Amino acid sequence: MDLILAAHGTRRPGGVAMIGDLAAQVSTLLDHTVQVAFVDVLGPTPSEVLSQAANWQPVIVVPAFLSRGYHVRADLPAHVAASGHSNVIVTAALGPSGQIARIVFYQLMKSAWRPGDSVILGAAGTSDYRARADLHTTATLLSALTGSRVSLGFAATGAPHVHEAVLSARRDGARRVVVASYLLADGLFQQRLHSCGADLVSQPLGTHPGLARLIANRFRRAVPHTSQRLRLRSKSLEHKALHARRADARNP
Repeated sequence: MDLILAAHGTRRPGGVAMIGDLAAQVSTLLDHTVQVAFVDVLGPTPSEVLSQAANWQPVIVVPAFLSRGYHVRADLPAHVAASGHSNVIVTAALGPSGQIARIVFYQLMKSAWRPGDSVILGAAGTSDYRARADLHTTATLLSALTGSRVSLGFAATGAPHVHEAVLSARRDGARRVVVASYLLADGLFQQRLHSCGADLVSQPLGTHPGLARLIANRFRRAVPHTSQRLRLRSKSLEHKALHARRADARNP
């Protein structure tokens, strides 16, 4: 069985490395190699990775996206079709969810956020109405965690731009404005968040270990047969049992 983490892609080496590190963490949790594919900017693409997979065994693809935007709804299915692979399972996007909102909140607290700060959820941006609805859902979930209203700001497509959202918060009397990064990895959009004029900007979500656990669970739930699901988890248990037997042999 092949496991693929499909991300957006970035020209910034640090962002590419961050996605690679995230896949490596998930691989460790599953004791099964997770490959990385990118739907835009650079390769390998999902269709390229899928075309190299054995057609007789299932492939699970987890979209490393935080909403149901164009890349999830159109690009990724097109890559699957182009690959010619007949046994591909594509999971839902990572967000919105309560787990994702809690990771955003944790990153926000790490950035030295304080109750009473004006918070803006800084997303890449989209013109897709489904993705915008997902982003509003995440902002609502985050509002419940911060105890105050969280507004939206976009680093690319859509309005308001995060810079405009910061200016609007200051006009409304905010003493401190904090941008909660709603991005997976460092890259152009994260840099735009840092240059928007906010007092603080939280780190991308990919730096939080909880994201790797969330992705690992997506893979586990998508495994089509119980026996295969158990095999994904069993190797680490086998290693522990082997170490225990060796310890017993050394200490009769």
